[in-house]
Amino acid sequence: MEDQAHQTGPTAGPDHERRWAELADLALIISREIQFRGYTDEQAVPLSPSEGMVMRYLQHEPAAPPSRIAAATGLQRTNLSTVLGGLERKGLVERRTNPGDGRGITVHTTEHGRANYALVRQEWAAAVSAAAGHDATHLDATLTLLTAVEAGLTSLRPGTRAEGPATEA
Repeated sequence: MEDQAHQTGPTAGPDHERRWAELADLALIISREIQFRGYTDEQAVPLSPSEGMVMRYLQHEPAAPPSRIAAATGLQRTNLSTVLGGLERKGLVERRTNPGDGRGITVHTTEHGRANYALVRQEWAAAVSAAAGHDATHLDATLTLLTAVEAGLTSLRPGTRAEGPATEA
C-alpha cells in the first residue's frame, strides 16, 4: 500500500492538505496584518473589509447596480446598503438614478474614490514588499497561484450570502 503523503499530483495526500491549510492560515494572517498597520499617508481613507471589497469591485466596474455589486462581493443587499452609505459619506462613491427609466440606481466611484484606492494599494505594496525583504523571486508564481485560488473560491461561493455556508446534516 502506498503512503498518500508521497503521492504526486496537484491535490494528492495529507501533506498537500496540511500545506493548503497553511496557505489559508497565512492568507488570513497577512490580510489582518495589512489591515492592522493602517496607512502612513494622512490622505488615505481607511476602509472596513466590506468597504474594501466594494471599492475593489468598483475599480474594475466603475458604475454598477447594487444587485451586481452584492452578487460580486458576496454581501447581502441590506449589508451592502449600509456599506454604500459609509462609502458615500467618505466621498468615495455616489449613487445615481438610472437616466433611462428613473427607477434603478447605479453606484459610481468618485475621483476621490479612485485616487484613494490607488493610494492604499501603493501602501499595501510597500508594506508587503518590505515584509518580504523586497525579494520578488517567487512573486509571479505566487500571484498566479493566489489569482487561481481567488477565482476558484469565488466560483464555488454559495448562491447568496443569505443562504450562508453549506452545513452538514
